[in-house]
Amino acid sequence: MSELALLGGPKAVTCDTDLNSPMKKWPIFTEEEENAILDVLHKNSMSDTGLAKEFEAEFAKWMGTEYALGFNNGTASLLASFYGVGIRKGDEVICPSVVYWAACTSLLSLGAVPVFADLSRDTLCIDPDDIERKISDKTKAIIVVHYLSHPCDMDRIMAIAKKHNLKVIEDVSHAQGGKYKGQMLGTFGDVAAMSLMAGKSFAIGEAGMMVTNSKEIYEHARALGHYERFTENTTTCEDLLPYVRMPLGGYKFRMHQMSAAVGLVQIKYYDERCKEIRKAMNYFWDLLEGVPGIRAHRTNEAEGSTMAGWYAAHGIYVPEELGGLSITRFCEAVRAEGVFECTPGANLPLHSHGLFKTADVYGDGKPTRLAYATRDVRELDKDLEFSNVVGKYVYNIPWLKKYIPEEIEQYANAFKKVALNYKELLADDPGDPEHIGAWHFHKANK
Repeated sequence: MSELALLGGPKAVTCDTDLNSPMKKWPIFTEEEENAILDVLHKNSMSDTGLAKEFEAEFAKWMGTEYALGFNNGTASLLASFYGVGIRKGDEVICPSVVYWAACTSLLSLGAVPVFADLSRDTLCIDPDDIERKISDKTKAIIVVHYLSHPCDMDRIMAIAKKHNLKVIEDVSHAQGGKYKGQMLGTFGDVAAMSLMAGKSFAIGEAGMMVTNSKEIYEHARALGHYERFTENTTTCEDLLPYVRMPLGGYKFRMHQMSAAVGLVQIKYYDERCKEIRKAMNYFWDLLEGVPGIRAHRTNEAEGSTMAGWYAAHGIYVPEELGGLSITRFCEAVRAEGVFECTPGANLPLHSHGLFKTADVYGDGKPTRLAYATRDVRELDKDLEFSNVVGKYVYNIPWLKKYIPEEIEQYANAFKKVALNYKELLADDPGDPEHIGAWHFHKANK
């Protein structure tokens, strides 16, 4: 092995690492998307709903669900999903703490109470054992986030939900098109919601989507912020009929026609493009099989579980196999080899943010998280042991979009080179800071 680049040796990665290179560029847009957008402009139909409805129909067909409902963003689709399943003031909702804030923050606007559960060390998704520990007589639902593209343990989660009569909301923002044991993610729970913004693997612009097989959930979610589609002719739920033609939440959630136009093109090619991504990413991890200190964060595709488009790809770090080398120093050395994306950590745990500790957002005279609670759920946050330290055990890896073996081998060799020469890094290891990660992911620039 060559001397580490951090210590003066040659870089392992010499190929084009720019985000606009064929290996990194995403999303893939062509003249087909451009023409679809121009058609919206030429028809002066930017604020209509026709293309959104058409895209919803295609999306529901692709997902295999009865209903799909488009939104202006993924956060709105989650809020409407919460409302659609009947989450209201004082209801406790169990969710992971190490996620993007949109997965649960809008619960606060409904007066609901987020109760955080710990992560599984293998999947980095919500731990089913901790879900069960956090259930009370006020628990109404579970939010499962297929985090960093990895499916949650849906067999166990659905069994727990059935046992305790709980609703299940799937956040599929990281894993559109992924599968768990052959079944599409987003089709297990009562409802699923997801972001389709430009940084995701299914990228159509600033947009979101909700899917469900329940007409009641669909109609209640639609009533919250789709006033032009909430009419006496489209509504069958008796409790909604007296209020048609007004958004019950006072929101305006309409998906933009340009996003819908892009979506109608992207959905035709998405599965095939994801297949290419998975081929590339699996080859990367195959090359690193058995290398000490690093583990693949991926599914067993032989069981029918897939990583979708492998959004926000990460690896799992095992410092004890590298003499206790800090993840901060490890990532610094990998970056020096030419992998500029390699940074430590993932999302910071939400329970550690003041919003979920002390913030009185709506002037209730108490923390908003506790405004309608019957117990101080912040006490439960003390048990989130892995969530508090997860940043020391995960790191970003390149999101490889094309199967180009010679380039993938360079990226894999960068990680291998650092791991096999870790002893050279121990003497000047500064250790890890107390907090590693970020509240939301930034697109890396090069």
